[in-house]
Amino acid sequence: MNLLSTKQYKLYSNFLNILAKDLNKFYYLKLNKTFKISNKLKGKGYDPVTTSDKAFEKFIILKIKKKFPNHQVIGEEFGHKKSASDYTWVIDPIDGTRSFVIGNPTWSNLISLNFKDKPVLGLANFPILNKYYLNFNNKGAFVFNNGKRKKISVSKDIPFNKIKVSGAFHGALTFRQQMKIPKVLKLMQFPTADALSYAHLCEGKIDVVFQATNKIWDIHPLIPIIEAAGGIVTTWNNKDAVNAGSILVSANQSIHNKMLKLLKPVSKY
Repeated sequence: MNLLSTKQYKLYSNFLNILAKDLNKFYYLKLNKTFKISNKLKGKGYDPVTTSDKAFEKFIILKIKKKFPNHQVIGEEFGHKKSASDYTWVIDPIDGTRSFVIGNPTWSNLISLNFKDKPVLGLANFPILNKYYLNFNNKGAFVFNNGKRKKISVSKDIPFNKIKVSGAFHGALTFRQQMKIPKVLKLMQFPTADALSYAHLCEGKIDVVFQATNKIWDIHPLIPIIEAAGGIVTTWNNKDAVNAGSILVSANQSIHNKMLKLLKPVSKY
């Protein structure tokens, strides 16, 4: 179901398309240098944030507020700027901060536009890889690579015995809990590379991605791209992925149902 009109989709997708290019320019002109790291958990674990995370988020908020001053904004680093608008932008300035810190190229800028709490447009921008993923409506998702645009789609007809699976628990499951899902462990043959794994599923390169402990800014920007590419996305206990938490994405409903069954012993985590 289209939540926005064709004109609205065009307005906001064009904004995100331009923003992706602006983010890359901003990174290479301002942020491609030494940065400072701090730990949000202050010794009770490790959740890094860098000066670049904060700079990216300020830059994105500035762009949004200049174009859409009445819209709400939720950012990972600077919280919620409330308004009476039905439109909310959800921002993860650097998804994959650990990758960013150690120089892995899989980190990205994630941004979603939500209408009445439903993600309708998403951008996943990968500055180091010089590509970004964007949906233009609920049926069309694209990858832009070195200036070339290509429509993307999941491997809709892939049978379960041929699937490529990428998964990560991020410390949410103990070893004993993981032993409850041996078939899932056996299927996990491909590495998880931050939001890039979800993007690769949308291109048909991977068929299942699951991760634990996602926050709304980790998954909201990816939901519209996944769904526009034909993918299925829920939590491990088959709830709406808008609620975040442990996320499962599959290339088709049949595969999704089988994975939900295999994950059921740990679906409460």
